[in-house]
Amino acid sequence: MISVGDLPDTIPVFPLPGALLLPRSRLPLHIFEPRYLQMIEDTLKTPHRLVGMVQPQPGVSGGEGLHSIGCAGRITQFSEAEDGRYLITLAGVSRYRVRHEVDGFAPYRRCEVTWDGFEKDLDRVECDTGFDRPAFLSLLGRYFASRELSTDWDTLKEADDELLINSLSMILDFNFEDKQALLEAPCLTTRRETLVMLIEYALRSGDDNEEIMQ
Repeated sequence: MISVGDLPDTIPVFPLPGALLLPRSRLPLHIFEPRYLQMIEDTLKTPHRLVGMVQPQPGVSGGEGLHSIGCAGRITQFSEAEDGRYLITLAGVSRYRVRHEVDGFAPYRRCEVTWDGFEKDLDRVECDTGFDRPAFLSLLGRYFASRELSTDWDTLKEADDELLINSLSMILDFNFEDKQALLEAPCLTTRRETLVMLIEYALRSGDDNEEIMQ
């Protein structure tokens, strides 16, 4: 099992609005910008193969700032497309807090980070003991219907708590500040409560007149 001491103090970061990575989750990415192609090539040469996903904050400090908390993922799959793009998969390892950006000659951004406070990200799968799955799936069904979305409901019913909540947090179409709130949730229960709140708000914003789950 990975410990905090195994994680590097400096990592490359990939500011991508709306792209959420969570510990023990997987995020597929298509990399095509030259600076990020270089980032992936350099990262693959390191022993940890970690890339830090982070939400940008436009206009901060006179340029494109970064949110203070992101999540690092290990490159577990890599392939090169015929047009030169890289197709990679990041496996979420741990959240981190940005200390400061590191100057250098690399075309991509790098940050000194601390992993303190996120030790539980390196533990086993989380459970949500207060999770009312039938009520949650009912709410989710109304949300999907309002957006004319389809899904494999049998898979959702069988998925464990963490996989279900984290996967929905990553794939549902919330704005980047909402995604940041889901990322920063201190535990799975808080993330589920935040997710429910966001779905309820989306339904109300869409003039859904059905009763909203409490």
